[in-house]
Amino acid sequence: MAGKTSKTEAKVTKKAAAKPATGEPTLLSGGNPQIAKGYGDAPVQAYIAAMPGWKGDVGHRLDVLITRTVPGVYKAVKWNSPLYGIEGQGWFLGVHCFTKYVKVAFFRGTSLHPLPPGQSKQKEVRYLDIRENDQIDEARLAAWVEQASQLPGERM
Repeated sequence: MAGKTSKTEAKVTKKAAAKPATGEPTLLSGGNPQIAKGYGDAPVQAYIAAMPGWKGDVGHRLDVLITRTVPGVYKAVKWNSPLYGIEGQGWFLGVHCFTKYVKVAFFRGTSLHPLPPGQSKQKEVRYLDIRENDQIDEARLAAWVEQASQLPGERM
């Protein structure tokens, strides 16, 4: 069997080749950074730093706005998405990169006024999709973040 590669070896080799040699995070479909699960600000900042192109600027602006609006906000990265919540009370918001937009998910979004524009298949979730040239209404977004932070959080 000299010169032959087993299926397992081929899979391992292919997986290793898919990871960038530079030590930068792998970008999943839609350009979503693959960041290890972790709690606190560091994994969220690693996710934001790995967001490609203009999405990184949006991620930074969102993080600053959320942190300013909810002092002491609890942060984590789970399922390759930054989550924001109140420690011991659950998560109220998540962020995720897609090919053409950054999605902000309000987990109890149907309780926000006015309603965020994006509907979900999940009963209480509402979305805000931010595209490259969109003007972000920071006052409205901050109002949604403040309202969301005061609602019961999602356990994940």
